Amino acid sequence: MGDKIISKNKKAGFQFEIFEKFVAGIILTGSEIKSIRQGKINFVDSYCIFINNELYIRGLHIAEYTHGGYANHVPVHDRKLLLNRSELNRILKKVKEKGFTIIPTSCFLTEKGKAKFEIAVSRGKKLFDKRESLKKKDSKREADRADKD
Repeated sequence: MGDKIISKNKKAGFQFEIFEKFVAGIILTGSEIKSIRQGKINFVDSYCIFINNELYIRGLHIAEYTHGGYANHVPVHDRKLLLNRSELNRILKKVKEKGFTIIPTSCFLTEKGKAKFEIAVSRGKKLFDKRESLKKKDSKREADRADKD
């Protein structure tokens, strides 16, 4: 049994050029992890930011747990990511360069039931880079169709 992928940031590969990936733990409340296990997580407009030399994920939407009651969580707030100090220093060094940002690319559950996030140090693509990506995707699709026939 391996890791179970809960959600992926599908637009990350199209909008960003990914340089380096890291796996990070996250601090969650009980109702948040239950919502993640149901797959109610949305990466739209989420990114990571350093606050006091600690990495936080901002803009991540985790829907309220349906059976949460009065102890339910706020859907969108900053959540702390857990990484080694050496990894944090490496990410911070990269992000200080012009144009780099940190984005979450996927969320998965480990065998023990812990939620982990894959984050990536990336740079936003220009319009012509996005067009190139679309051209490559179309040509690959055409080649696959030709192989099937």
